[in-house]
Amino acid sequence: MAQQANLQASTRRLTGKGAARTLRREGKVPGVIYGHDRTPEALTVDTSALNKMLVGISAGTTIVDVAIDDRAPVRALIREIQRDSLRPGQILHLDLYEIRTDEEITLEVPVHLVGIPDGVRNFGGVLDHSLRELEIEVLPADIPEHIDLDVTALTIGHSLFVRDIKPEKFTVLNDPDTPICTVVAPRAEEAPAAAPEEAAATAEPELIRKPKAEAEGEGEAEKKA
Repeated sequence: MAQQANLQASTRRLTGKGAARTLRREGKVPGVIYGHDRTPEALTVDTSALNKMLVGISAGTTIVDVAIDDRAPVRALIREIQRDSLRPGQILHLDLYEIRTDEEITLEVPVHLVGIPDGVRNFGGVLDHSLRELEIEVLPADIPEHIDLDVTALTIGHSLFVRDIKPEKFTVLNDPDTPICTVVAPRAEEAPAAAPEEAAATAEPELIRKPKAEAEGEGEAEKKA
């Protein structure tokens, strides 16, 4: 069952960086709502009300009833929250995507690993969680807050793949052969450093995985608004 929240918004007529900075000084966040063949509309929301709404919810999977001015609320998903890179607590911009309850939508949902793998508990292995979000297609009412995956039976050298997810009310769009997690063997204890005249050490570069960024940007919608 999808989480739900409420948000009051107002129409915004002035756009641009200068207008956005003025709004933030006044305790408001500029935003935009688009999607479902509607004309993108520039909005403002109260900063404190937005921060309060975000507490305790999963922003990317929560259905938000957005009341704009005096109109009837529309249902939307939060597509993007832009934050200040130096002050992450400060929200710079909010993207909302209008949805319909009877139409499937595409979004990313976190994957939660449940349990301690056998290879970790009994053989000192390490659980490598390589895919942390799944892209799914689902009706708004059936949006899961997260997807649980039981890893207790995993032994060293074994993985769980996207195909191991058993969806009930949604369709997984990722490649079925993509690994989600793997139990890898424990690292061997480092041998004492060899003397310079005996051998030269060779360093392996560390692999850093970049998180998948949502392709949907706010730029085009903001221009149209």
